[in-house]
Amino acid sequence: MKMEVQTIAQKILAAVGGSENISHLEHCSTRLRFSLINNQKVDKEALKKIPEVLGVNQTVQTQIIIGNAVIEIYNELEKLLSGKMAAASKKEKQPLTATILDFVISIFQPLIPAIAGGGILKSLLMLLNLVGILSKTTQTYQILNFVGDAPLRFLPILVAVTTANKLKVNPLVALSAVAALLTPDLTAMIVSGAKFFGIALQNINYAYQVFPAILCVLCYAQLEKFFTKVSPKVIRSFFVPMMSLMIVVPFTLIVLGPIGYTFGEGFAAVIMFIFGKVGFIAVGILAAFLPFMVVTGMHKAMIPYVITALGKTGKEVIYCAASLAHNISEAGGCFAVMFRTKDKTLRATALSAGISALFGITEPAIYGVTILHKRVLYGVMIGSLIGGTSLGLMAVEAYVAVGPGLASLSMFISETLPNNLMYAVIGLIISFIASFISVFVLWKEPSSETTTVENTEETEETVTLVAPLEGKVIPLSAVKDDVFSNKMLGDGIAIKPSKGELFAPTDGVIEMVYNTKHALGMKSVDGVEILFHIGIDTVNLKGDYFDVLVSEKQKVVQGQLLVRFDLEKIKAAGFDTTTMIVITNPKHAKIDLNPKTEVIQNEFLMHIEGVV
Repeated sequence: MKMEVQTIAQKILAAVGGSENISHLEHCSTRLRFSLINNQKVDKEALKKIPEVLGVNQTVQTQIIIGNAVIEIYNELEKLLSGKMAAASKKEKQPLTATILDFVISIFQPLIPAIAGGGILKSLLMLLNLVGILSKTTQTYQILNFVGDAPLRFLPILVAVTTANKLKVNPLVALSAVAALLTPDLTAMIVSGAKFFGIALQNINYAYQVFPAILCVLCYAQLEKFFTKVSPKVIRSFFVPMMSLMIVVPFTLIVLGPIGYTFGEGFAAVIMFIFGKVGFIAVGILAAFLPFMVVTGMHKAMIPYVITALGKTGKEVIYCAASLAHNISEAGGCFAVMFRTKDKTLRATALSAGISALFGITEPAIYGVTILHKRVLYGVMIGSLIGGTSLGLMAVEAYVAVGPGLASLSMFISETLPNNLMYAVIGLIISFIASFISVFVLWKEPSSETTTVENTEETEETVTLVAPLEGKVIPLSAVKDDVFSNKMLGDGIAIKPSKGELFAPTDGVIEMVYNTKHALGMKSVDGVEILFHIGIDTVNLKGDYFDVLVSEKQKVVQGQLLVRFDLEKIKAAGFDTTTMIVITNPKHAKIDLNPKTEVIQNEFLMHIEGVV
C-alpha cells in the first residue's frame, strides 16, 4: 500500500506542475489544497485519470478531492516537497479578493481539527453530566473541561503558527510574540491600567481572539525580513528575533491589537445583526446554496466567522445549522437515488455516499451523485432549504466547529438550552425526509434526463472486445485486490495469463503508459476507455520484466502486440500475474462476458452495451 500511495502522490505532484509550482500545501477532511505559482500548469485531465482523485476544483486554491485517504497522500506529498516548494513571492498575480481568501483559508483551515476535538470533548462532558455519569463539580470533569477549552482559549497561539507557516517565517518566534500577549502577569497589568512609554494600553483580553494575532504575525514577518537583510550573519540567529520581538509586541499592544479586536467585534456583530433580522431565512438560503459552495470550496470562507463567533460568544447560530441541514439532505437524496435507480453501480455509490453524508462528509455524495444528476441537485436544495429554515426557526445553536452529522450531534448540547439538541435532531429529520421525498419524486434515470428521441441523433451501440491475452478467465470480484474486486475503477474481467503477451482487443489509441510498464490505458475508436493492469502490486517491480512496445497517442489495431512480460520471472519475484481488463468509461455500460473459463488471444471476450 505504501508504494501505491507514493505513486499517487508522485502523479498528483507532476499534474500540478511539480514542486517548483507549489507555494503552499494543506489539506482538509477530504481535499488537498494547493496554492500554486501558475494555475495554468495544472493538468486536469491527468488528475482525473488518477482513480483516487474524485474531482478537481480551481477557485482561489487548486483543490483535489481525494476522500478518506487524503491524509496518507498529503503525508507523502509533504515528503516529496520537503524543502522544494517555491517562494510565495513568485506566485502569479491574482485579484486582491482571491489573494485575501487564499490567505484566510490557509490560516483557518488547519485550526479545525484542534478546535473540533476540544469542542467535542466539552460537549461529551456536558452529556455525561446531564445523564449523571460525571458531575461537573468533580475535579476530573473540570480538568477535562480545561483540556477541551484549551484550543479556543489559546486560539491566538494556534493562529500565530498557521499564519507564520503561510508567510514562511519562523513559527516559534511568531508564537512567542503572540504568547507575550497572553502572559498572566501582562494581562493583570493591562487590567490595572498599564502604560508603555507613557502610552496607555487598551484593556483587551487577548485570549480567544484571532485578528490581533494575525496582525501581529503579519507585522513580525516584515520585521524578520528587514532585520535578516540588514544584520550580519554572525549575529543573525539572535539579533533578528530579539529586534523583531522588541518591536512587534509593544506595537501590537498599542496599535495592532486594538485594531484587530475592534475588527473582530464588528465582524461578529454584523453577522449577528443579519441573523437577528432574517435569521431563519438566512439559515435556509445558506443551506440551499451549500452544494455550490462546497464544490467551489467557498464554504471555507465561513470558517473565520465560525471561529470568531465561538471565541467571542461560545456559540454559532447560522453556518453550523445550515451545514447540518445540507449534510443530512445530501444523505436523504442519496438514499432516494438508491431506492429509485435501476443502475447497480449508481445504487452502490449512492448507498456509500449517503452513509458518509450522514456522518458529515458530503464530498462523495456531491461529486458521486448530486452534481452528476440535476434532479438530485434540485431535490437536495429543496431539502436543505426546508431543513435549514426549520433549524433557523428553532434558533438551533452550535458550540463546536466541526462538520455536523450523526457522530457529532453532541456539538448541539447546551447547559442553558435543554431543548437545543432535540431541536437539532428534529431539523435533521426534517432535512432528511424533505430531501428524500423531493429526490424520490423528481428522479428519472440518467438516459431519460439527458436525451430525447426528438432532440438527439446519438444512438447507443454495442462494442465487441476480443481477448487481449490467453489464459484462465476469472471474475473481477475474485481478484485479490480491493480496488479491482470492488470495481472502484469500473467493471470488466480478469485473466490468469498462460503467455506473457498483451494484445490490443480492438482498434484505438494508447492513452496512457505507466512509467513502471505494468499498466496501460487505451481508448477504442468507439470511445470505450480500457485499462490493462498486468499483475497485482507489480508496480513494485519498477518496470523489470516488462517490455512495452507502444507509446502514448499511438494508434493501434486489433491484435497488435502491446506488451511483452516475463511470466516466470514475475512469479519467481513473488507476484500474482492476474491481469485485469477494466472498462473505465462509459461508467455504467452493461457488459456481456464470454461464459468460457479459458480463452485464447483474439477470441471473443465481451460485448459492451450502451456506448454512445
